[in-house]
Amino acid sequence: MMRCELQARFTLSGDVSRLTKEFENFIATTNESILKKGPEKLAVIEHFTIEKGTLSLSITSEGTLRPHNALLQIKNALSKELGKTHHVGVRGITIEKYTISFDLAREPLKDVSIPFAEVKIQGKHATILLSDVSEEFLRRNYIDRMINRVKEKVENQYYEGKAEFWKLIWKSEEKKPTWTKDPTEEMEKLDWLKQGPTKGKWFYRPQAAAILKTMEHIAIKEVLQPLGFQEIIESHIKPFDIWLKTGHMEGMPYEFYYVVEPKTRDAKDWERFIDLTKITKEVPVEELQKNLSAPAAGICYAQCPMIYWSFKGKTIAEKSLPVLVYDKTAISARYESGGRHGIERVDEFHRIEPVYIGTREQLLVLKEKMLERYKHVFNDIFDLEWRMAWVTPWYMQQAGKIGDESTLDTGTIDFEAYMPYRGDRKDSEWLEFQNLSILGDKYISAFNIKAQKSELWSGCSGIGLERWTTAFLAQKGVNPKHWPEGFKKYLEKLPEEIEFL
Repeated sequence: MMRCELQARFTLSGDVSRLTKEFENFIATTNESILKKGPEKLAVIEHFTIEKGTLSLSITSEGTLRPHNALLQIKNALSKELGKTHHVGVRGITIEKYTISFDLAREPLKDVSIPFAEVKIQGKHATILLSDVSEEFLRRNYIDRMINRVKEKVENQYYEGKAEFWKLIWKSEEKKPTWTKDPTEEMEKLDWLKQGPTKGKWFYRPQAAAILKTMEHIAIKEVLQPLGFQEIIESHIKPFDIWLKTGHMEGMPYEFYYVVEPKTRDAKDWERFIDLTKITKEVPVEELQKNLSAPAAGICYAQCPMIYWSFKGKTIAEKSLPVLVYDKTAISARYESGGRHGIERVDEFHRIEPVYIGTREQLLVLKEKMLERYKHVFNDIFDLEWRMAWVTPWYMQQAGKIGDESTLDTGTIDFEAYMPYRGDRKDSEWLEFQNLSILGDKYISAFNIKAQKSELWSGCSGIGLERWTTAFLAQKGVNPKHWPEGFKKYLEKLPEEIEFL
């Protein structure tokens, strides 16, 4: 149940104080036309006042039509009526006061607030209070989104802090680990890795680089090429409008690395910055900020959004389905803060991102084929102890669809590897080192991608090279002598070490 009480003011181009009768007729007509559907009154103008060049209305509603959605229709009708007879135009609308009351599915666990309005909640009953709202605010449809946001924030309180939905669907046999050491720590001791130069980043010397590049080669040769995937190359930098469409901007803005551009390339504008740098031999941050534009993009968080963007507004020929592409050039960046560990939980990482677009049937068949290729790699080449679990992707958690039985065709499969250095396999945390997702029409709709005839779905399956490397080395060690024969076919010996004096 929703009740709306709105007080609005129309600013007119002339004095209408003598047109009381005309306005009475207009209000009566509006109540029986715009604000009514059949016998049902969707909303009603309770009363009005006119004063020189302004018309003030009070509108209430307990029906399906929300008063703020009717205001623009009323403005158009009023403009037509006044302009035709009295040559008076409507210059603008202002909502002076707006109270929206509605029921919630659940009682909130803590206070809820949103921008632009005051929110009051008693039990399962919420009230939003707005004042001095502009016509532009109406046209941008903020108010409906504000109502939805209050409901969403209350629902989110019931799954915040809960464990991710997780259901085991397959596991390998137990394998005896070669060792029980942390591979990152051991590679650092061997001087294969150097941490830095900034937080959550690593410098890979030839030995570690050779292992990562081998992982890349195996993924392409053993998984992607046999299934017909083709390589594309995309930019590292993603504009905000792409993340807005995919939902990443509202889902995890606190994990992005943001990109800014210089305000100008004119050296004269940078003269003081250069002088300070030369004199102090430090970066004058405050002076730098004066010469930078506001952020409008970020470094790649995941490669798939830009791949979807490349198909924006396109109609794909039936003979081209399914579309199978992957990117391996864009380096991903995620701000991990206190969650960093080793090379597997970092701020900067290297990944291959396969994206697939096709019919539901095509993608479900592809999923099974991809699972078989991954099993081949992890069983026959890596000889890993690992398992697969059905989980809920982040955007479904945001929508509260944890464990929803209606999402069995869509969702994510996580691949997890036992990490011997973390302890007993039953009690320790396994490493999520691979995933495979079928995302339905979420991104297809967001980017208006179509086929000639078919309804399209899409999905992705990020292949993290650091994760593959960590899972493999945690079980098989850093000595190539102990590596499985299947892996040694791809990398039998490591590059010679660089000696430091």
